Amino acid sequence: MTASDWRKIYNMLKSKPVIAKRFLKHCKPKERTTGVARFKCERCGRIGARVGQYGLNFCRQCFREIAEEIGFKKYN
Repeated sequence: MTASDWRKIYNMLKSKPVIAKRFLKHCKPKERTTGVARFKCERCGRIGARVGQYGLNFCRQCFREIAEEIGFKKYN
């Protein structure tokens, strides 16, 4: 079950609070503590090629788009 699937099912169960509570207890994905998917890009949500230096937490594509706006210079 993917993350979007459990959200869709939970939205359908909002009218039944007891069943929804039990569903959340057993089916909600746990918060990641290790692994690649723990760190996501803050801008787009990608999990690969992350620039974490200086506390940025952007993927490399987003970093290239906004680097000059946040004060980085491109050296040739």
